[in-house]
Amino acid sequence: MLNKEQRDLINQHYPLAEGLTLEQLEQIAESRSADSLSDEVLVHFLETANLLYRSGCPFISDADYDAVFLAELARRHPDHPYLLTVEPEPAFAEKTIDLPVRMLSTEKAYSQDAIEKWLLRIEKTAQELDIDPETLRFRATPKLDGYAAYDDGQTLYTRGDGRKGTDITRVFDRGLMVAGNGQRGQGAGEIVVSRLYFQNYLAEQFENARNFQASIIKEKELELPALEAIERKAAMFFPFAQLPDWQGTAAEIREHFTDIVRQMPEKVDFDVDGVVFEVTDEVVKQRMGSTRHHHRWQIAYKHNVESALVNVLSVTPQTSRSGRVNPVAELEPTKLSGAVISRATAHHYGMVKSLGIGPGTLIELTRSGLVIPKIERVVTPKPPQIPDDCPSCGSHLVWDSDYLYCLNKTHCPAQIENTLEHFFKTLGNIDGFGAKTIEKLHAHGVNSIYRIYQLALNELVDMGFGEKTSQNLLDQLQRSRLQSIEDWRFLGAFGIYRMGLGNCERLLQHFPLNRLFELSIEDIVAIEGFAEKTAEAVVESLKLIKQDFEQIFGLGFNLIETAASQTLAQIESPVSGKQIVFTGTMVHGTREDMQKEAKRLGAKVANTVTGKTDILVAGEKVGATKLNAAREKGVQILSEQEYLAFING
Repeated sequence: MLNKEQRDLINQHYPLAEGLTLEQLEQIAESRSADSLSDEVLVHFLETANLLYRSGCPFISDADYDAVFLAELARRHPDHPYLLTVEPEPAFAEKTIDLPVRMLSTEKAYSQDAIEKWLLRIEKTAQELDIDPETLRFRATPKLDGYAAYDDGQTLYTRGDGRKGTDITRVFDRGLMVAGNGQRGQGAGEIVVSRLYFQNYLAEQFENARNFQASIIKEKELELPALEAIERKAAMFFPFAQLPDWQGTAAEIREHFTDIVRQMPEKVDFDVDGVVFEVTDEVVKQRMGSTRHHHRWQIAYKHNVESALVNVLSVTPQTSRSGRVNPVAELEPTKLSGAVISRATAHHYGMVKSLGIGPGTLIELTRSGLVIPKIERVVTPKPPQIPDDCPSCGSHLVWDSDYLYCLNKTHCPAQIENTLEHFFKTLGNIDGFGAKTIEKLHAHGVNSIYRIYQLALNELVDMGFGEKTSQNLLDQLQRSRLQSIEDWRFLGAFGIYRMGLGNCERLLQHFPLNRLFELSIEDIVAIEGFAEKTAEAVVESLKLIKQDFEQIFGLGFNLIETAASQTLAQIESPVSGKQIVFTGTMVHGTREDMQKEAKRLGAKVANTVTGKTDILVAGEKVGATKLNAAREKGVQILSEQEYLAFING
């Protein structure tokens, strides 16, 4: 039940000798019963479930967490400290800082009766203040299922434990926008990602939206899918003050409750797990106050989850545009939350294998409101149905942790458009070949990079491109070959499995481009940073792209050869071996120019200030985040002029 990422998180944060074994955690989760657990075990299980949820890797449902395990603790010990404090965010082990205001959790309700009791408490408080309850106004907003944060205009904080959080202002430096009016400093909100964008572009790489949101927040450098989501404004910080809302009286809530809770989640294209109600009168809010866990003047209504036991008919493999082969469980048609469900994702083949999902498997299927159907648990396992070959091109599939991949990027029909778009995007010196252009070319039978470079003006015009647009595209293709680019970037453009740009550069520090296809697994393993599994995948991927690579390489790209590692080691310069981060606008050249020059001098270039950073070079218009991070970590800060004098001195 627990995958590798979940197990690693548990081992990292909770030494198992002090709590439960992984097997015991799995057994408790599968039993969905807390009656027989000791108080100590119950709390440890809740802490573990909270850790995984806030790390983007949940292993039990919200409903089970609240209604089974948290409810059992509340029944035994209504004043238990775990119930009276904000669930912490242990996944972020950075230095904590005081929050400008307290950020609390939200009280939850699972029925209209619970909302009615809350309304009565509000009305009673109003009467005590000599305020006519009928004049009170209430606000209802979608309950976003993202990462809670607080923006005071200078710093963006995680919620942490409600009193102390961590500084994640770096997400704004990375380009994250503020939803609504775009203004900083609007207080509490959540980091979210468009539901539609996630389903179309990210579901192949991330198991769920929270997993993706965690990747944006963490200190490590962002990968391409996260950067693209930010650039396309699909991921953003949404202040609660900017949320679409419903406003009315308590009487109107009672009369239109069903319509309100049905319509509010539809007002935003983000994951929503309920509706938040709050009274707006400041005097009443002040009198209601709060517990150490939640504000009494606010409550969240969460939909009850519907479930059913369903038989699996088969497991269908689907090759995504990234090459990951995803399992889809074909089910006996079953009605849940008003919809007939006949398919459900099994997330990955590691889950299919470990849980025994195949023809005849009996599963519990859950669905709540607009939420995608989910396989909650396997009741009766059967032999798993796992493919050996890619359903799109027939190539042999390889395992990577819990996932199956097709490595045939250039000739697999399911991956061709993604391969073409990735090539031009990674080159970075060509415009006009985005998703729409690639889609149009592919629709007319153009299915390789080499074929694109062979296109003539009349062919493009016949495909429906205007004459001027067609000429611009040809000019851009010419430019991409003539303008100098690093050979490691050129290699990275082929999308070789497990070969990001960093690995491409590392490989070319040891072997030139013209020797890559002669390399053995042993040759690659000998390079620091390459494990045997990675080396095996690289060798297999290189075989698959050899013909395409040689054709494209033969077009005569202007490649800058990577300096050999021995040469780098021998370079004597003031920055040799140092890790440098460049920030702000540079005068001496572009930031990319400065980075290239630093690498030529033997430095290691990074984008984020960490404890390993030696020098931060600050140009003009520098944000406070990186400067503050550098000061906190004792990193040397140099202006552009000071840096140039340093390397030339």
